[in-house]
Amino acid sequence: MRFASLGSGSRGNGTLVSWKDQLLLVDCGFTIKEVERRVERLGRRVTEITAVLVTHEHADHLKGVPPLARKYNLPVYMTPGTYRSRDLGKLPFLHLIEGYQPFQLDDLEVLPVAVPHDAREPAQFVFKAAGKRLGILTDLGNISAHVENHFYDCDALLLEANHDPQMLASGPYPPSLKQRVGGPWGHLSNQQAAGFLARVNGERLRHLVVGHISQKNNSLELAKRVLAEVTAQIPAVEYACQDEGFDWISV
Repeated sequence: MRFASLGSGSRGNGTLVSWKDQLLLVDCGFTIKEVERRVERLGRRVTEITAVLVTHEHADHLKGVPPLARKYNLPVYMTPGTYRSRDLGKLPFLHLIEGYQPFQLDDLEVLPVAVPHDAREPAQFVFKAAGKRLGILTDLGNISAHVENHFYDCDALLLEANHDPQMLASGPYPPSLKQRVGGPWGHLSNQQAAGFLARVNGERLRHLVVGHISQKNNSLELAKRVLAEVTAQIPAVEYACQDEGFDWISV
């Protein structure tokens, strides 16, 4: 199993998961042209994608999904709440994830996990294949016991460290947006991400990617500084960016 990013941040998100001859896209916050370019940059083609999973309805994760699915006739998986949150038009093959029940895509097990985020029925995902576990965990305002239980034991993890609380407080966002981002249904701060990493199974976690870093309310230097102690023992640590995402990582 391998994973890579088309881009990670408030201007668009997309993560590729590859196993055997299958290619899965998690979220699509880009135009079709941009998706095609970014996928090809990673050495693949959009025609190789076998399915699209959607975490929630916010535009930076969903806006590119309907046109991409229609152009390439792709199956789309999302929760009923995400589907009903807005008019997505006709989707060629829609699969609703009912009650966060696990499902199979060929021999890849997909475990949807409910997360605290200000969306209708948001989900993040743990993927299991060949004894390995890959977790994708962004867009949540706090690490609930439920979330921690499901993401505690991963071999590889994409985790958000969205904002620095002081930068957010003094930054350009209006008060209502600051409250939303920094609240329990918003996004993880650097400190919240560090706290979670201090509690995970460090003996198993071999690959960490820190993503969804705000370009207005955070900086790479701040995130690295806050996370330095808890990432010191992880063999491979990368930081995803908005424009380039990150290259393929083997789990």
